[in-house]
Amino acid sequence: MRLDHIHEGASPVSVSQAGLIRLSGPARAIALNVLRVNSLQTGAYVSRFRGRGMEFDESRPYQPGDDPRSIDWRVTARSTTAYTKLFREERERPVLVAVDLRANMHFATQGCFKSVNASRTAALIAWAAHHRGDRLGGLIFGDTTHRELKPRLGRRAALRFVHELVEHADWTRRDADGNGKDPLTQAMSALRRVARPGSLVVVVSDFAGFDRAAQAYLSSVARHSEVLAVFLNDPLERKLPPPGRYRVVSPDDELAIDTYAAPARRDYEHAFDERLQALEKFCQRYAVHLMPMSTDDDPVSTLQTALGRRTH
Repeated sequence: MRLDHIHEGASPVSVSQAGLIRLSGPARAIALNVLRVNSLQTGAYVSRFRGRGMEFDESRPYQPGDDPRSIDWRVTARSTTAYTKLFREERERPVLVAVDLRANMHFATQGCFKSVNASRTAALIAWAAHHRGDRLGGLIFGDTTHRELKPRLGRRAALRFVHELVEHADWTRRDADGNGKDPLTQAMSALRRVARPGSLVVVVSDFAGFDRAAQAYLSSVARHSEVLAVFLNDPLERKLPPPGRYRVVSPDDELAIDTYAAPARRDYEHAFDERLQALEKFCQRYAVHLMPMSTDDDPVSTLQTALGRRTH
């Protein structure tokens, strides 16, 4: 899935407000129904929806095939027969999007920075939520700054989210704030605090440093909300290039890597596989949907393929 939907001339290392606003159009075709996740890559895990996202309508006599968890025990206790609760879809469902802009996200050898694809993915989810009539909120975090946006309704909520993405301090700052707390763990802790039952929670990150504390917070969120984990990665992180010597350059440093040694190549690829398998295992255990995305993937095509296209 090449970067076909990205506007010509768009930067591979940064995002613009105009560019993220333009994604409103393609986002209309993205169905925010994670029940239909069909990732073309390994690691997708499709689960039932555990967060209700519904509001009570009425009770009626229990019928074979009804979900036992929906039994209305209060009415049943006053009657000689069992009753079940009927729900209608709750409008304005909260959608929370957490975007990782830590230093490790500002990297790519193909396509664009992980942070750029993460921001485009987050903007697409934000616009899709707006078009669906959901309330949009989020967390935008990096090594220096953590921005929390409470869920709101309407186009202004999507525009606010896009603005905060573009203006976030960690596009230009790389120095940690020195408080000793891991930004990813902090973000997952904040998600646990703000995510209401029945929310759709989307975490867009490379999940570097996804330790037990961060896992505990996100698993708590997944118990009552639908969670989609978009796993950003670069081809170089998955597999080293052909044997040779290569130069890797950043604004602050330059590094030479030697890929001739076969054992080192195997160890490198094994380390990535282990990290991916650990993330897959976590997602399977807690029924989190996992959607891998490469730096050379097109977020529009990837989301439409994984989540489905809107039919109306």
